[in-house]
Amino acid sequence: MSDLHLSKSTPKLTELFLQFMQTKAPLAESIYILGDLFDFWIGDDEQSSLTVQIKQAIKTLTSSGVKCYFICGNRDFLIGQRFAQETGMEILPDYQVLDLYGKKILLCHGDTLCIDDVKYQQFRRKVHQKWRQKLFLCLPLFIRLKIANKIRAKSQQDKQSKSLTIMDVNTQFTAEKVAEFKAKLLIHGHTHREHIHQENGFTRIVLGDWRDDYASILVLNETGEKFI
Repeated sequence: MSDLHLSKSTPKLTELFLQFMQTKAPLAESIYILGDLFDFWIGDDEQSSLTVQIKQAIKTLTSSGVKCYFICGNRDFLIGQRFAQETGMEILPDYQVLDLYGKKILLCHGDTLCIDDVKYQQFRRKVHQKWRQKLFLCLPLFIRLKIANKIRAKSQQDKQSKSLTIMDVNTQFTAEKVAEFKAKLLIHGHTHREHIHQENGFTRIVLGDWRDDYASILVLNETGEKFI
């Protein structure tokens, strides 16, 4: 799953996630959250009622024996080791290869594949610089929150002037990345366009975003892959 974009302004999404964690997630061997679990994340020291709820739900799941893995998204890339320790979740790198059921599977959030969105890629390189992140995390929480809100508003404004093509993955670059990792299946989110694509030599599954009445969840087992 990916792109839940949980926030205090979307209580129905939180209910949907908590329901999943209590009913379907315990039946899994492991779950993978491929970024943007939260609509924004300003640091592991934030202790809002929402973050406490979500952390407790993940901790309950991992304590029961179900493994939980996380790849940072473009909204919650500041989730760090404190969050991981408090929840029992393992943070994976931007690209992670799995060997499951005889298939080599490449996982990522998906934003790194959208190289045609030059402005975003420039912004991404800046905010992923460690010294910038350390400086940001030294600021008081209320200042971080103001900065995050401004960045989010600017992002929403920029989207209105960008074409859908620019905000989608670059197919050639994506194929090269899959070949680099020698994978046969790529799973990613970010674009919010749930679909199973049969590409040249590999399958690309795009996870959808969550809505009040719909949770985009992909199940992988011995029989294959399907959305539930």
